[in-house]
Amino acid sequence: MAKTIHSMIRVLDEARSVDFYGKAFGLSVADRLDFETFTLVYMSNAESEFELELTINKDRTEPYDLGDGYGHLAVSVGDLDAEHARISGLGFTPGKIVEFNRDGGLLARFFFITDPDGYKIEVLQRHGRFK
Repeated sequence: MAKTIHSMIRVLDEARSVDFYGKAFGLSVADRLDFETFTLVYMSNAESEFELELTINKDRTEPYDLGDGYGHLAVSVGDLDAEHARISGLGFTPGKIVEFNRDGGLLARFFFITDPDGYKIEVLQRHGRFK
């Protein structure tokens, strides 16, 4: 059976991205592999074995075009309201908290935040299938 282990995004500025993911989600550098033309930075925390891989192409000077597809990374937290307030207090700009209901019951509570390269991250309250 397959096990998901990481997701990769391309970022322009390694320090800026490591700082953002560290402050916003408590991720720290688990490994850093430097090559001649690119660097791979693996970030994780004690909550999960899943890692975020940042790829930094050394010759890149312009931001990446993320296109018009709608994709995102998702994380879950124990207290959504507290995380929204904490992230706002860091000077980041999270979206409003949304409650998503289905068949008369709460399916999900969440907000989105955008990282320095324009990637969307969904922050979900741990509930139901979102553990």
